[in-house]
Amino acid sequence: MAIQWFPGHMLETREFLRQTIPSVDVVMEILDARLPISSANPLLDKICNTTPRVKVLNKKDLADPEATRQWLAYFNEQFDGKCVAINGTDKTQTWKTVDDAVKTITRNKARKARIMVVGIPNTGKSTIINSLAGKKIAKTGNTPAITRQKQRAGLKNKIDIYDTPGILWPILENQAGAYRLAASGAISDTAMDYADVAHFTAAYLLERYGAQLQERYQLEDPLPSTANDLIEAIGTRRGFLKKGGILNWQKASEVLIRELRIGKVGRISLEFPRDHLSQTPE
Repeated sequence: MAIQWFPGHMLETREFLRQTIPSVDVVMEILDARLPISSANPLLDKICNTTPRVKVLNKKDLADPEATRQWLAYFNEQFDGKCVAINGTDKTQTWKTVDDAVKTITRNKARKARIMVVGIPNTGKSTIINSLAGKKIAKTGNTPAITRQKQRAGLKNKIDIYDTPGILWPILENQAGAYRLAASGAISDTAMDYADVAHFTAAYLLERYGAQLQERYQLEDPLPSTANDLIEAIGTRRGFLKKGGILNWQKASEVLIRELRIGKVGRISLEFPRDHLSQTPE
């Protein structure tokens, strides 16, 4: 099943970003630390131009620490800007990120510094805004596209920060990346098939995170050899059986994806720099 998701409000957000980014001082691009390439919107490369940009790998508490270390090294070498990793609920980390972002600009002391927070859905932009403000001023949740309108918060140290709705791009040409986005929760459940996404994810986890799977789902050696066998083993362990002992594939698929999203499977990264460097055009 091909995954595509571009609700109407995203078109409005795209035009807003085109018009507004040239007038801000710095852009904080919020990426999911578990999939920094797949969660990067290529639109920003086109419209940021000379506007300074800081890449923020959020949700580092859910990501594989070694993968995050590699991503920080990769981006800080390749990207003309700055890259940091944070947990957006940590106020100290988020404030340091803002302070570092402001240091990247030649600041006009006569007015507030203007920082725009951008990124795809469900990367934690609103959580970061609330952490910085010290109060809930932006809606948050595990469902993508919670934020539908731009929001502004006045912060200390003469800083204005702008939250924008999450925006994808109209055509998800890289379907492997689309499946990673779906697994992470960046795409609406109505635009994906849990069984397909679980199959894709199970194959990846078997390849790289067998120990975490074994611990979470109490699987015996040897581990299942295929994605289907893994999902069946998880469903059987959880008792997701229909009448006659037939596996409920939907429930088994949903539990794998939902537990992955909230970190119950372990600290998992869905891509490493070596994956990106070895990619061939699809």
